Amino acid sequence: MKKRTKTIVAVIAGASILIGGIWLINESRYPNVPAFDDHFTRKFLNKDKKADNGFYEFKSKTDQYTMWFPEKYQVLHKYREDYTRNGKSYENWSAAYIKPYENDQQTYAIKAEFSENDTKSESIYVESLFKEQLDSKKPKQLETSNTRIYYDSAYTYFRGTNQHIVHDSKENHPNLYVAYVADKSSDKVIELIYDSVGENTETNQMDRKKWFLKMLQNIKFVKGN
Repeated sequence: MKKRTKTIVAVIAGASILIGGIWLINESRYPNVPAFDDHFTRKFLNKDKKADNGFYEFKSKTDQYTMWFPEKYQVLHKYREDYTRNGKSYENWSAAYIKPYENDQQTYAIKAEFSENDTKSESIYVESLFKEQLDSKKPKQLETSNTRIYYDSAYTYFRGTNQHIVHDSKENHPNLYVAYVADKSSDKVIELIYDSVGENTETNQMDRKKWFLKMLQNIKFVKGN
């Protein structure tokens, strides 16, 4: 009986070591960055497609677009509203990067919403988005070969329950960036919002702007889907 027990224990121990070894090998296949540390986030990312300067390719579960995703961020999934999708026509997700800072923390967040909006009403959608988020009606514009991009930024803060928006970037570096990216060959669009909360989150306005524009200019909508 004792021999049989020892045999069973040895088999279990061997199996555990084998499973652990396989797990370690599988984990070692992924880049050692926060985005791949989270099992939900890595489902969207292509580990073999590292983009420029700390980004990896993100592929939507709608199969309608790809974009660059910053390697320090993780897609939130604790609550149902963190990630929602309706077939191939709609997707809404949020991602965050939290950095300890002195006795507090700095929080950096991205919110993306993919949908299909009638191109004929594009100016209305754009005006509504920037009015709501930044109290602005005339965002900056640029184009890639496949997309039209509208974007703007501002410094925002709350006093009590009231939000204040400051457009003078010389006095305060922007901590809220908003964009509307439209596909030139379809009704597909993405609304992208980035914001940061905490002391000294934004120390270099030009670096942050370049970082944000890199994401926008590398949104690619899939044709024929």
